[in-house]
Amino acid sequence: MRVFRGFHHPGIAPACALTVGNFDGVHRGHQAMLALLNNEARHRGVPSCVLTFEPHPRDFFAERAGTPDKAPARIATLRDKLSELERCGIEQAVVLRFDERFAAQAPEAFVRDVLVDGLHARYVLVGDDFRFGARRAGDYTMLDAAGAQHGFDVARMQSYEVHGLRVSSSAVRVALAAGDMARAAALLGRPYSISGHVVHGRKLGRELGYRTLNLRFGHPRPAAGGIFVVRVHGLHRSPLPGVASLGVRPTIENEGRVLLETYCLDWPLAPDEGYGRCVRVELLHKLHDERHYGSLEALKAGIARDEADARTWFRHAS
Repeated sequence: MRVFRGFHHPGIAPACALTVGNFDGVHRGHQAMLALLNNEARHRGVPSCVLTFEPHPRDFFAERAGTPDKAPARIATLRDKLSELERCGIEQAVVLRFDERFAAQAPEAFVRDVLVDGLHARYVLVGDDFRFGARRAGDYTMLDAAGAQHGFDVARMQSYEVHGLRVSSSAVRVALAAGDMARAAALLGRPYSISGHVVHGRKLGRELGYRTLNLRFGHPRPAAGGIFVVRVHGLHRSPLPGVASLGVRPTIENEGRVLLETYCLDWPLAPDEGYGRCVRVELLHKLHDERHYGSLEALKAGIARDEADARTWFRHAS
């Protein structure tokens, strides 16, 4: 999959079948839409393309209003979103910066400058709640009329349901906030996971006897948080069981920086061999929320309990 920041690049496809959205989590509803998009792209002999945004438009508007806490929690990092889009067979992804200028763009300008002149869309597929342009003034009827004027087809996909529940990013966020990882996996069509390159931390895990893999989560408000039973991909020929903390480390620093710290129950590598590797950590079961421990000894004892609980979970799950 080719990824572009903006559409002013010579490598942008001269024509495409396009869908537009935030695609946070790339859940089963998104996947159904992307499958339809790929089919329409093949039918027309053009590449499939996703136009998405960073930051999330609701992040932008919440920040502008001075209420950043009202922005939605983030399910996936941009890296993970793009990885899932590629896994779904998308051939081109365009990431646009959502800023003041873009927010003020009239619906007609969005159609002309982005869909027609920028991305050369031959076909545009949107969800049933799609709105576009300043003040969300553009709707499906307007987009359909614009397609007839500019020569691209327009289609709309209705909501996707699982067991009578509408699949949406909001529903995934609710499941993750509740620690219901089975429900989140049902909505996503896969276990919830976070990936990234292993970075250096404070090396405190070595002192405590629990060497960890540290991944940064590039958003201040992840949709999930706490202590989890996990499975780690990318270190060994088979996935490794582990236990992980996703959050701000209240006992250690609590500076607001979100980190995923993973302890593998069986470490397969040399002591420093994990740094720089790209790994994917599946969060399978939530043990509890983050806790503040009064001392490092208390923290060490808490980690030992979490390790024991994780081993018990894997024994019962097998």
